[in-house]
Amino acid sequence: MPPLKDDTPALPLDAQGILELAARSMFQLFSSVSQGMLLIDLSGRIVWINEGYLRFLPDLGFSSVDQFVGRMVEDVIPNTQMHRVLATGQPVLVDLLTNHAGTFVVSRIPLRDEADRVIGAIGIVLFDHPETTLQPLISKFALLQRDLDDARRELASQRSRTLVGAGLGDGQRRAKYTFASFIGSSPAAAEVKRQARRAAQSSSPVLLLGETGTGKELLAHAIHAASSRASGPFVSVNIAAVPDTLLEAEFFGVAPGAYTGADRKGRDGKFKLADGGTLFLDEIGDMPQSLQAKLLRALQEGEIEPLGSNKLVPFNVRILAATSRDLAALVREGKFREDLFYRLHVLPVRVPPLRVRRSDIPALVESLGEDLALRNGTPPPELQPDALALLAGQPWRGNIRELRNVLEQAVMRSDSSTVDAAQLARVLREAGVEPAAPAPVAELSSATALESDDDARYLRPLAEQVAELERRAIAVTLKANGGNKLATARQLGISRATLYERLENPDLKTDS
Repeated sequence: MPPLKDDTPALPLDAQGILELAARSMFQLFSSVSQGMLLIDLSGRIVWINEGYLRFLPDLGFSSVDQFVGRMVEDVIPNTQMHRVLATGQPVLVDLLTNHAGTFVVSRIPLRDEADRVIGAIGIVLFDHPETTLQPLISKFALLQRDLDDARRELASQRSRTLVGAGLGDGQRRAKYTFASFIGSSPAAAEVKRQARRAAQSSSPVLLLGETGTGKELLAHAIHAASSRASGPFVSVNIAAVPDTLLEAEFFGVAPGAYTGADRKGRDGKFKLADGGTLFLDEIGDMPQSLQAKLLRALQEGEIEPLGSNKLVPFNVRILAATSRDLAALVREGKFREDLFYRLHVLPVRVPPLRVRRSDIPALVESLGEDLALRNGTPPPELQPDALALLAGQPWRGNIRELRNVLEQAVMRSDSSTVDAAQLARVLREAGVEPAAPAPVAELSSATALESDDDARYLRPLAEQVAELERRAIAVTLKANGGNKLATARQLGISRATLYERLENPDLKTDS
């Protein structure tokens, strides 16, 4: 460090002088690096703007500084909240302001005199193009907002089903799940939800591909619930569960008196029941070849012919199909019609297995545990860290269905609500599965980082402020709810998966 020259000004020796120097320096820094600044007095009158703010004047309807300065801030800046800072004396560090001049990220800070009385306020425009500068943060917020909207729709759907069960609703078949029901925030889970949401906006057939137990049926319900047909019926048929001899009647229905023993009034098939809504064909790969041609014709023509009838019945349904089998291989082997395959394989969505989304396991365990608690009238299970690590290390050939079974067995055999790794290992061994090594902690938290490289490059200081506010809010709410994660998530208005993601931060660990 070079020695100070004789003419280098010395710092003030008293603390007050240092504070005044720091205040001037910070003011000059904000004025130079911000997109614009203005000062208002205690009455709300604009008394000063910096050069950066000049470029906003034309959009606000002013051609000169003299026309702008001296006016009341509420009269010249639509939607401003500066008066609240004057009234409360509290700063607003980060906020969005939108008016005909654009959308801006702003800060509002009260100005105080030596007696700590509010004498005015300073407004700072941090960014004037947040849709570009803050895109990573905005994308994260939009994803959280979609999850919140999905959760609200699911609650409304559950209420509707309750009314129907009580004889108060319309009795129509409806979807049971929304995208909020698909628990997980890992990259794999986020991607499949993105694809499924996009598919929900289309009217084309969707083919859900993936191993058994991955959540294909749940996604089918969610796609219907988010589609334009959400108000229509959702009808599903598990092809593998219906005998081949009954499938045609199941699909197309039966005309009155079609055969001995048939209902005199006839019976509607799934296509008719789903008219105006969605028909979900589960395990489509198990469909017998004798019926594949008839299904293809129905899809092409938009009409069906009930058994024992010569009358064609039109229908209007959106087709969702799912299979855990390799349909392309079945086509090559001649076991599945190629033309039907292409008819269904319009919008394929591959649902990932649980072993590639290990970081979602804590949130899944939380959700499954709450479901067990509700059904059995018991407290939700609390899994020890070693138990979660053991679960995350397993291959899960049966995916979420297998995870649910193992968790339920462990809970039912435990004398308390606490489950450790030893209990889970015993359940796995009794099922003929040798437990794999526990997953490293890094794999459990790999999808919980709050920032990507792009975030850090574009808005690191702002992200730090937002992250700090998040940490404080979650810690305070969690403490106020005695460590109850479900109550905390509801009070904060976020999903359980999002809360679990934030709780992976070691700063938020509690003793509860």
